[in-house]
Amino acid sequence: MKLQSTFLAFSLFTLSTVAMAQQAKPAPAPPPQPPPRLNTPEVHSDNSVTFRFRAPNAQEVKLAREGTEPVAMQKDDQGVWTVNTAPLSPDYYGYSIIMDGVRSLDPNNSGLVPNLLSPGNFVHVPSPPSLPWELNDVPHGEIHHHFYRSAVANDDRDFYVYTPPGYDPSAKTTYPVLYLLHGYSDDASGWTEVGRANVILDNLIAQGKAKSMIVVMPLGYGTMEMVRVGWGGLASSPDVRERSFMKFRDALLTEVMPKVQSEYRVIQDRNSRAIAGLSMGGAESLRTGLNALDKFAWIGAFSAGGLPEPFEKTFPDLSSKANEQIHLLWIACGTEDRLITPNRNLREWLKAKGVQHVDIETPGMHTWMVWRRNLSEFAGLLFR
Repeated sequence: MKLQSTFLAFSLFTLSTVAMAQQAKPAPAPPPQPPPRLNTPEVHSDNSVTFRFRAPNAQEVKLAREGTEPVAMQKDDQGVWTVNTAPLSPDYYGYSIIMDGVRSLDPNNSGLVPNLLSPGNFVHVPSPPSLPWELNDVPHGEIHHHFYRSAVANDDRDFYVYTPPGYDPSAKTTYPVLYLLHGYSDDASGWTEVGRANVILDNLIAQGKAKSMIVVMPLGYGTMEMVRVGWGGLASSPDVRERSFMKFRDALLTEVMPKVQSEYRVIQDRNSRAIAGLSMGGAESLRTGLNALDKFAWIGAFSAGGLPEPFEKTFPDLSSKANEQIHLLWIACGTEDRLITPNRNLREWLKAKGVQHVDIETPGMHTWMVWRRNLSEFAGLLFR
């Protein structure tokens, strides 16, 4: 009994000692709270925009907005950098933050611009409902995402397909098809994620301004080496560019087109088939379409880039005889675009060859703000 009492007393003493030690030990400090989320980008009633970026240790921060030169942001005593824009025209504007020379995403903005070389964010300056890239209460088509193994490119790749409102794969109705190509550094989602092609088509079709059509948006590189050389290496790697263009054409004609024609109710006739694209995709549209007039009757190029002169080398068989086959050859470029000169040179060459085409020049630089408008106009001309 005495032994049990001694053990009980020792146990109580031990527990009491531990409890006192725990009480004496200071409580752990609470984890640091993250700083409050910044309200950015903030669109004001006059369509000006305030951009904010928290970087208390940065020496220099700039805003790089699509279509403009980077502008300096100003730092406050809380380490938040700010810049205000003038009122902007309603549209979607891509941008990124440059912090001490390094391009960065805006962590406070979930609106992302996918890109293989320089992903960014976007800000939406709301538009009147009449503008075709603005979401409206109209019937909507669907976007389908496909994956396949390319024997031409020897890799796994993807493409997107837009089917118009009312499309029924089991019905007998068939549709014309537009192959719509993205630009350099974009991926296959570029025309839907950034260009809002599906929204534009929904609105145009609902308004009777465009025919119901299927739109196919493939990956635009015949070889991904085209991307790996990066911005600076592309100009000094003409062999890589040429190999990519040729393999892209082969992948489109022998892999993507047959897949689309087997899985979708497209009219399999050149008179109901169009090809168009922006920048690199504009060059690919011209190179593919004008050299395969047995397959395409409608061809569009928006700010085409990557067509070396002399043009006879790229289009060896093109002559005025092509006018019998081409329903529309539409070549557009912004007047402030760095590619305006080669585009004008191409149009002069086509004129000298007697090849009929439509020249379009609009204000603007090498930006999506120009290409959304190009698509809105070009799509309304197709298959008439």
